[in-house]
Amino acid sequence: MRDLFFLAFLACLFAMAFKRPFLFVLAYCYIDIVSPQRLTYILLNSIPISAIAFLFAFGGWLIADDKRDSRFSWRQALMVMLLGWCAWTTMHADFPIDAAHKWSWVWKSLIFAIFLPLTLRTRLRIEALILVMILCASAIVVTGGIKTVLSGGGYGELNLMVDNNSGLYEGSTISTVAIAIIPLIFWLARHGTVFRPDWRVRLYGIALAGACLLIPIGTSTRTGLLCIILLGLLVLWRSERRLMIGTVIAGLALVSVPFLPSAFTERMGTIRNYQGDQSASTRVQVWKWTWDYVKTHPAGGGFDAYRSNKFTYYINEVQGTGDAARMVRSRITEEGRAYHSAYFEVLGEQGYPGFLMWALIHILSLTTIHRIYRRYKGDADDPERAWISPLALALQQGHIVYLLGAAFIGVAYQPFVFMLIALQIGLATYLARVEKQQGETTLFPGAGAAGPSSRQGEAAA
Repeated sequence: MRDLFFLAFLACLFAMAFKRPFLFVLAYCYIDIVSPQRLTYILLNSIPISAIAFLFAFGGWLIADDKRDSRFSWRQALMVMLLGWCAWTTMHADFPIDAAHKWSWVWKSLIFAIFLPLTLRTRLRIEALILVMILCASAIVVTGGIKTVLSGGGYGELNLMVDNNSGLYEGSTISTVAIAIIPLIFWLARHGTVFRPDWRVRLYGIALAGACLLIPIGTSTRTGLLCIILLGLLVLWRSERRLMIGTVIAGLALVSVPFLPSAFTERMGTIRNYQGDQSASTRVQVWKWTWDYVKTHPAGGGFDAYRSNKFTYYINEVQGTGDAARMVRSRITEEGRAYHSAYFEVLGEQGYPGFLMWALIHILSLTTIHRIYRRYKGDADDPERAWISPLALALQQGHIVYLLGAAFIGVAYQPFVFMLIALQIGLATYLARVEKQQGETTLFPGAGAAGPSSRQGEAAA
């Protein structure tokens, strides 16, 4: 029955997309984020729905879209370069079979991120993509939030619809993404046009943001807690009512402490002393090994190069209880341990050249979106522009939260994050085109092009 439901839903979505080809782009995003083929038993597992959706999305853009609005940015060029470099390192990988397996999905993530901004010609399309990304993530977030309230969850114990610890269904990854999308949730609740902001939309936005905050608790991930703290600081930094918002945040934090599961509080206690936690200590040792490895392999070792690591270290453990408790120094030997950091993941696999390309993509994204925020933050009273600066701020805050979470999990090529970057590129090229049409001095020279007016473009979506 579940298979038939998902098949019928996708069939309806594809049918509507033949009238509005951009829906094929949204269908691909849905498939990439939710992975319905992993939620079914037989039917969708035997159909390459992801490849079909991308071919229709690209074909729809190629046939139906106005190419005059499409421009390549420096970030897309860097993605092309990174794609080529990853292909080269895969052919020269230390572990060819494992590298080929990872390459099989990484290239798809990069190709779609390169293509996606070309389709984001209007505000409506930008908003529709944000809405689909959030609703798709909420399918996992709401499920995890409800289970957290009912069972309390636990590290590696919270079942997020599938018994598969990969993609957004991995605890630390969904914790990072859940916190990163909170600013976008509130942006939609305030400036959305697909669902007009009213009390129902705002109430759902608040409830969904609450479910996002529950995910790090249910998964008991330290990364999620750090992301929550960072987002709180970012909100205070940009807020004009810091005292009031800070007081509310502090009050909610204090009130929630007694209700936190013991599994969560115990695991969070290991943040202060990583030497006593084997998981955290192993990560540090892997990072040290990666740094030494890349010194002798400056071009990297290809995907999954970590499989060659082997090291020994010591941790401090408390044995016994009460008066009999004593500190014991234990010897640990590990090998073939994953990077647990996007930064070291890229560094070890792609070496210095790949890391430079990857880092530049994020740096350029943050600087460009900050320029958009600064440019339009004074237009709060202009109904045509009031949405721009808050969206730029929400994208910036979500991106910064991701970069913190990425320090502790291997999400360097996570498709959801590249969609977030594609959104920033699409917003920049859209604004450049509008500015050029209106005869303004653009912030993005060469990014925009003459084309249909803003209102005509909205109708064409």
